[in-house]
Amino acid sequence: MEHRFEDSGVRGVLHLPDNPNGDGLALTHGAGSNSNTPLLISLARGFAEAGMAVLRYDLPFRVERPSGSPFPAGAARDREGVRAAAAALTKYATRRIFAGGHSYGGRQTAMAAAEDSRMAAGLLLLSYPLHPPRKPEQLRTAFFPELRTPALFVHGTRDPFASIEELRAAIAAIPARTDVFTIERSGHDLKPAAQMGGEILARMLF
Repeated sequence: MEHRFEDSGVRGVLHLPDNPNGDGLALTHGAGSNSNTPLLISLARGFAEAGMAVLRYDLPFRVERPSGSPFPAGAARDREGVRAAAAALTKYATRRIFAGGHSYGGRQTAMAAAEDSRMAAGLLLLSYPLHPPRKPEQLRTAFFPELRTPALFVHGTRDPFASIEELRAAIAAIPARTDVFTIERSGHDLKPAAQMGGEILARMLF
C-alpha cells in the first residue's frame, strides 16, 4: 500500500508491505528532482514487495521550492531532513532502518550517517557524485574516514560524476564495509537500475 506521508516535517510517500520483514528504508532524490522520480518509485515498490517499509521523501530544499537546485548553505538543513526521515520510519519498521538517496540525496545521506552512526544500519547510495563532471580533482570525500555505516554504492559505467575505478579507489578510505553494484552502460540517471530492485536489495542487506 502507498500513502501520502507528512509527519515531523517530512513529506513524501510511504510504501507499506503486505508481509513486513521489519526492515525500513528512507529513500530520497537528487539535486534536480523530487521523490516522485521513476527510479525511486520503482525501487520503493520493489523493496516493499520484498517486505520492507519504504519512505521516499523530499529533502527540505525541495519542500521549500518545487524546482531548482539546492543551495550549498542549506546542505546542513537537508541532512537534518535525512535524519528526520530515518527517525520517522521507526514507527513502521521494527528491526533495521536503512537510508539512501540518489546523487545529491545520497551524498547528504552519507554525510548525515557520518555525523551520526546510529541513524541507519546501512546505506544505499545511488550514483554517488564523487566529483563534478570533468573535474576529478574536486573530490567530495572529506568525510569518508568518518563514515562507519556499511554502504552499497550503485553506479553506472557511464556516469560522468565518477568512473567505477575512481569510486572504488575513493571508498577505500571508508572504515565501514562497502560494496559497489555496477550497472553496465548506465549514466548518472541509473535508468536500468529501476528494474533491478531485487538484485540491489540482496546486496544491500548487510
